[in-house]
Amino acid sequence: MSLIAIGMNVLLAGLLVAAMAVGLRLNKRLKALRDSHEGFEIAVRELNTAAVRAEQGLADLRAATDEATDMLSDRIEKGRLLAAKLEKLISAAPELPRAMAAERPTPRAMPPVDPVAPRPQDGAEQRLSNLLAMARSRLAAQEPASHPALEREPLVGRAPLPGRRIATTPDDDLFEDAPGAFDRFAGARR
Repeated sequence: MSLIAIGMNVLLAGLLVAAMAVGLRLNKRLKALRDSHEGFEIAVRELNTAAVRAEQGLADLRAATDEATDMLSDRIEKGRLLAAKLEKLISAAPELPRAMAAERPTPRAMPPVDPVAPRPQDGAEQRLSNLLAMARSRLAAQEPASHPALEREPLVGRAPLPGRRIATTPDDDLFEDAPGAFDRFAGARR
């Protein structure tokens, strides 16, 4: 064999080895492309499923919006009717007191009551009377000097009652105005 034939065979063998190396690299890249194509196909399927769900959600939302619109329009209509009815009532209001005065019976005169005459008391009034008597005796037993805080100025617009001190404890607040209020209530009932 000649030197040229051997050189050509070596060159051909080198080109073959280079072609095989390029073929293997190309095969790896094509395999990666196929894998990514399958992943892309899976992603497209998932996107399609999500799009179908979104369309269903939009249809549900449209139905809910239509229902809410119908309900709201019904309520607005009822509100308008009620506003018109209220407007009628307001326009009729100046005539109402005159109409009620014409229907109202005249009040009867109450017989005079003797404030000094004893009157029978029921159980609740008796208990309240006893409670007030105990509170009065307790207030009378305490000395104003025993509480230095009680020697303060009276509240604005409220003068202390003669022989009374300003209340500073919860018990004093509770019973301070009770006798006067009860007397006014009892006087109104007599």
